[in-house]
Amino acid sequence: MVRDASGKVSATPGALTLLAEIIADHGPVLFHQSGGCCDGSSPMCYPRGDFLIGEHDVLLGTIGEDTPVYIGAAQFEVWKHTDLTIDVVPGRGGMFSLDNGRERRFLTRSTLCEVPPA
Repeated sequence: MVRDASGKVSATPGALTLLAEIIADHGPVLFHQSGGCCDGSSPMCYPRGDFLIGEHDVLLGTIGEDTPVYIGAAQFEVWKHTDLTIDVVPGRGGMFSLDNGRERRFLTRSTLCEVPPA
């Protein structure tokens, strides 16, 4: 079962514009926050049916009209005290991400939230 941490993610207007372009070309998509060594701040954008969500993934929430954003449980434990914002910057997206080749790519920015006392 996927854990739900809804409300931990938002998107900038620029990211929503790029997202709308990608959805127009590919249909419904989802994001999975990369945990790789090179793309740690790159949310990967996939067609909804092409990426299997695992039982240890965490749903951070949705952006746009209904685009889900997931993160692996281990990475969520590290980032659970942050609010994440999907933004867009110049550059190339991840090799398998739908933003690749558009000369703009998604980037995750984080803001530290108040950490409750132990």
